[in-house]
Amino acid sequence: MYKILFTLLFRRMDPERAHHLAFRWIRLVARVPVLRTFVAAVLAPRHKELRTEALGLRLHSPFGLAAGFDKNAVGIDGLAMLGFDHVEIGTVTGEAQPGNPRKRLFRLVADRALINRMGFNNDGSLAVAARLASRRPVFRTVVGVNIGKTKAVPEDEAVADYVKSAERLAPYADYLVVNVSSPNTPGLRDLQAVDQLRPLLTAVREAADRSVPSRRVPLLVKIAPDLADEDIDAVADLAVGLGLDGIIATNTTIAREGLGLTSDPSVVKETGGLSGAPLKARSLEVLRRLYARVGDRITLVGVGGVENAEDAWQRILAGATLVQGYSAFVYQGPFWARSIHKGLLARLRTSPYASLADAVGADVRTTA
Repeated sequence: MYKILFTLLFRRMDPERAHHLAFRWIRLVARVPVLRTFVAAVLAPRHKELRTEALGLRLHSPFGLAAGFDKNAVGIDGLAMLGFDHVEIGTVTGEAQPGNPRKRLFRLVADRALINRMGFNNDGSLAVAARLASRRPVFRTVVGVNIGKTKAVPEDEAVADYVKSAERLAPYADYLVVNVSSPNTPGLRDLQAVDQLRPLLTAVREAADRSVPSRRVPLLVKIAPDLADEDIDAVADLAVGLGLDGIIATNTTIAREGLGLTSDPSVVKETGGLSGAPLKARSLEVLRRLYARVGDRITLVGVGGVENAEDAWQRILAGATLVQGYSAFVYQGPFWARSIHKGLLARLRTSPYASLADAVGADVRTTA
């Protein structure tokens, strides 16, 4: 039914407009108690074998929704209703901003991919913090908060901008993510260089600790797949040295390898970050390299090209304790998380591992 609906309605509609329409439906269903209970029973069944501990948190499963879908924390319970066991909101910037001019989101249907140059459009850290403060959760789900740089802020003031967001949002975050890897904010990726990343992460860590003295909010950094291998190693070493809690690998790519199936080649030339199936191989490669470098000392989150349970399983074997997706949600619809949960459960039961935790990094340890 979803594929028919996508073909007849969403595929003919501007992708950003279709996103807002679909998200509105999800939120509306989640507001009706009898409907959300029914939908959650169908789409979000719990399997005790998939229970996961990561970042000092307990999750129903390792699979969650990556940042970008719910930028402003307006539909967390609706997404949990669909089976996402952690939801990462954002990217949220220090100040509200409209993002880049439209049209800024493009589908490459045959390639099962998206190109976006959204530009961190969001309500700003003050408004999002207020929304999180007033939230009354219906479902128990882990909420991550992804923060980035306000476009209008000069690069030499970037640290202060991140600190502002961290101070406002850390009290409501189960974990906090520093996003320095979007290709759609000028100069942002320059912050991935360790000489700039070190003071940024240190300042955000201190800001989170100041604003939440009663607990330690886990802090992660999200990196790009386009980093050179030696830069990936440098970020990994920095994360361990600073006592960071995790690394998310990876964000979108500016590369265009693996494309060519789309019926509209002009879309491939659009600027922005590419996500979806073509990112799969490089994202997995980065993840394996990170795990070989850091082992179990910090938590790794695998994202990028995750379409099905086999992809999620491969990320776990490559070192990911948590797995995220987004682009495939657009193409596969509301049963997507349920399908991944069922597939992970089947793979775990036929594997030599007693638990998902035993499987984390198994392929890398075997080849080391």
